[in-house]
Order: sequence, then structure tokens, then C-alpha cells
Amino acid sequence: SWGEASGGRGAPVPSAGEPERGESSAMNLSFATNVVLFVAKLACAALSGSLSIIASTLDSFLDLLSGLLLWLTVRSMRDVDPYEYPVGKTRLQPLGILVFASVMGTVSFQVLIESVRQLIGPDHTHHLEHLWLAVGTMGSVIGAKLLLWLYCRRFKSESVVAYAQDHLNDVLTNSLGLATAILGDRVAWWVDPLGAMLLSIFIMRVWATTALENMRQLVGQSAPQKLLAKLTWLSWNHSPKIAQIDTVRAYTFGQYYFCEVDIVLPRDTPFPEAHDIGESLQNKLERQAEIERAFVHLDYEAQHAPEHPRPGAC
Repeated sequence: SWGEASGGRGAPVPSAGEPERGESSAMNLSFATNVVLFVAKLACAALSGSLSIIASTLDSFLDLLSGLLLWLTVRSMRDVDPYEYPVGKTRLQPLGILVFASVMGTVSFQVLIESVRQLIGPDHTHHLEHLWLAVGTMGSVIGAKLLLWLYCRRFKSESVVAYAQDHLNDVLTNSLGLATAILGDRVAWWVDPLGAMLLSIFIMRVWATTALENMRQLVGQSAPQKLLAKLTWLSWNHSPKIAQIDTVRAYTFGQYYFCEVDIVLPRDTPFPEAHDIGESLQNKLERQAEIERAFVHLDYEAQHAPEHPRPGAC
């Protein structure tokens, strides 16, 4: 999803158990419709030869492929050997998205190159083949996507909201592709390759943004200040025995965060009590939705050099 779709208002409140069934039906219907519409658009692109429709079809194909990739990575993440992958495989999903974004950018760039070649080339005599078939097919795709958007936007599930936003994006991109294909055939030849260029640039921009977001998840970027403040508050209020919070840090580790907290206890705290305080704080932090794993370090003073200095740091 590249944004948020607003939920519908005034809809009847379902009874317990119905939202899950409804959301699952919406997702299955969306996926099945995407497959059928992609096949129709593929035939339309092959028959028409329009670069704009080809670029729009490419966008639909990459959406389907990305959904399949995410499903495979999530399935692989659930099947984890704790001895081979002791901290899990949560970084597999952003890595898969990063690789896929690179492929999407490369393919879209090829369409962009072909569009430029047509714009500057000597042959400007291309005519849209099977015009009314293309209009009928693409019009049906746009209508189906619009109906799916109206249906899916009623739900609050993040997955269904993502599908709703994807349907709205497809309405816009398919409309642009169809309009530029017709204008390129009936008004000015350069409109069709120009529309393909715009669609290709849009796809590359979207997936470049996605790639950057997932790169941040892999490189261990610091958590937002709001999350750090929340972890600090939880740690400070965990036990009256905690005399000081020395360090709180959290950083990306795949989709979620690793958290490190250094707390100071009185020097005379018995070891069993200190252990229980540290372990219970660790469990509390790991119950937070954003945290995958927490590490709590116990100390009796805070006047010391930082732990785990970076190589070359003083």
C-alpha cells in the first residue's frame, strides 16, 4: 500500500466472527480478480501494441508477483529451525522486497527506454490495433477495480486496506494508460509513448521508495524517539529497585526492533532479586508489538565506558 484508504462509515456492525470471514473473503476476491484482470490486460496489450497499455499491464503483473513473493517469504519465515536460525528469519521479508524492487525498477526502466526510442525514432506511424476491444477490456478492468475499491475500503484490516489502496491506484494507472493509448492513436502519436514514460517513472518512483524503506530495516537504523521514550518509561517504572536508566537503544532488525536497556540497581541487591527484575523487564519489553527481542543489562553504577564500542572508537 502506498497510502491509506479511509474506512466506510455508517456500515452495519457485524457480529463476532464475521469481520474475519469478511476480510478473508475480500482478500481472496481481490487476488482472484487481479489474476483474471491481468490475463485480460495481457491479451489487450498483445493485441493493441500500445506502450501505455503494456506499461499498465506490467504494473499489474508486478503487483501479482510481489504478492506471491511476500506470501512465500512469510511462509518461509514461519518455518524456522531454531538451531540454524537462532534469531529467526524476519529479515527475509525486507530482503525479498529489496530484491524484487530492484527487478521492478529494471523492467520499468526498459519500458522507459523503449518509450524514449519511439519518441526520438523516425517511425511515428503506429496505430492502435483492435481499438474497441482495447477500450472494452480496459474499461472493464477499470470498472472492476473501482467496485473492488468501494468494497474493500469498508474494512479496517491493514491487509484489506492495502488491497483497497492498490485497487484505487490501478483505477488511476489503468485510466491513464487507456487515455494515452487512445489519444496516441487518434490525436497525436507521441501521447502513447509519453503515457508509457509517465507510468514507468511512477512505478520506478514507488519501488525506489519501497527499496529505501526496506534498506533502513536491514541496516539497523535507530528507532523513532517516540518508541525510545516508551521503552524508557516502561523500564523506569518497572521496579522501585531500579535506581537509574543508563542506556536505552532500539534499532531495526527486519520488520521489528531489537532493544537494549542498561539499568542500574543498588550495589547490595541480592543476585536472585536482580535476576528476576532483569528477566521480567526483558519479558515486558518483548511483549511490545514493535519489539522482536530485548536485552537487559544489569549494573550497579553508571560511571563507566560504553559497552560494545565500535571498532576504532575511543
